[in-house]
Amino acid sequence: MSIVIRQESIEDIDEVFYVVRKAFEKADYSDHDEHHLVNRLRKSDMFIPALSLVAVDEDRIVGYILFTEIKVRDHILVALAPVAVLPDVQKKSIGKLLIMEGHQLASRLGYKGSIVMGHEQYYPKFGYQKASQYQIKAPFEVPDECYMAIELTEGGLSGVHGVVEYAKEFFSSRSQ
Repeated sequence: MSIVIRQESIEDIDEVFYVVRKAFEKADYSDHDEHHLVNRLRKSDMFIPALSLVAVDEDRIVGYILFTEIKVRDHILVALAPVAVLPDVQKKSIGKLLIMEGHQLASRLGYKGSIVMGHEQYYPKFGYQKASQYQIKAPFEVPDECYMAIELTEGGLSGVHGVVEYAKEFFSSRSQ
């Protein structure tokens, strides 16, 4: 397996839809709407094309990650949502490659921190810590250990505290 991480192109949209749908199809912790969420976020003002990334193995897209802009008061950060890997190639570090590349790109683009809502044993492997440690709060109910933040630059989250404002598309209906 030789994975290449690159920016998503227009030609990838249908395949990305499939990858994200398949990745979350049997997930217990999902609302099974992630593939529609990605389509909605692409139309958002908070969409960052450079942070919409695919993992390609030969000519097949096997993974996807998206970071979109969020606000915490007057600070602009990014939210990681979703990261998706096809079930037949999970546990082969594809998610790790996508997250690490996404963090590096986001940092180079000037983003100082990232927020994620996810599995409390997976994301800390990449440096995510409880967002509450930074006094960053979700705009919805979520277990403290599942809402996490990471500094993408040294001291990137110092002085950042408050409630996260997500793109409205995160809360839109599933029908889109």
